Amino acid sequence: MATHFLFFCVFVFVATLSRSDAGSIAIYWGQNGNEGTLAATCASGNYRFVNLAFLSSFGNGRTPTLNLAGHCDPFSHGCTGLSADVTKCQRLGVKVLLSIGGGAGSYGLSSADDAREVAAYIWDNFLGGSSSSSRPLGEAVLDGVDFDIESGGSQYWDLLARYLKNYSNQGKRVYLSAAPQCPFPDASLGGALKTGLFDFVWVQFYNNPPCQYSSGDASNLASAWKQWVSIPATKVFLGLPAAPEAAGSGFIPVDDLTSQVLPKIKGSKKYGGIMLWSKYYDDLTGYSSSVKRDV
Repeated sequence: MATHFLFFCVFVFVATLSRSDAGSIAIYWGQNGNEGTLAATCASGNYRFVNLAFLSSFGNGRTPTLNLAGHCDPFSHGCTGLSADVTKCQRLGVKVLLSIGGGAGSYGLSSADDAREVAAYIWDNFLGGSSSSSRPLGEAVLDGVDFDIESGGSQYWDLLARYLKNYSNQGKRVYLSAAPQCPFPDASLGGALKTGLFDFVWVQFYNNPPCQYSSGDASNLASAWKQWVSIPATKVFLGLPAAPEAAGSGFIPVDDLTSQVLPKIKGSKKYGGIMLWSKYYDDLTGYSSSVKRDV
């Protein structure tokens, strides 16, 4: 009996170790009303992280604005019903983060005080703060904040990261992630990423031919990957479009990803998995379902 118990313990340990070493998939959700619910996204079992896209306006005197496209209208408090979905996701072990910025937003930080005020707004309205009576997503507490900064300059993002991370001292840990472009260092987030405060960095290896995969040639991507895993982040992810039409360039067919690209990057201790843009496009192709066992 003791021998059987010992064997069982070793089996569980090895199984757990294998899971911890395996890569995860992060997905962006929120920019297409035809991509299904947040609860169904998490229940699919394909994703470990979901970025809610986007808090598209903030900073420099702007009224912070949540834009979840066709899903709900935050101005009429129509997004508060997502609170139950967020809770369901978290119970399934899926981390849900608020993605700030995006490619079409109006945002930027004008000073250190501005960064502090934006951090306080995010804390009170989406994280563990309680000073707001009008939380756009209801009472659910998100797991952290994703920086998808594609405009708005390069200043003060490091301070915003510090202010947000400091809220971890008030209870629940605040995770930080970022989605820089693959040219290294990123023009907007290069300074912020040097802080070492980011838990997950999903680099966008698309719409940038000099550092993305080109049919049959993974050398540019592999060279850029080596630069990115040098940053002081916990885990680095390979960011990809989930369908050819999801980006201008950089789509990697499933067979190419598993045979040519992943073998070149998975050896890094900082390899965390892949990020996909976005849930809507993933639904069209089934990309995450096709690759999750290889990631």
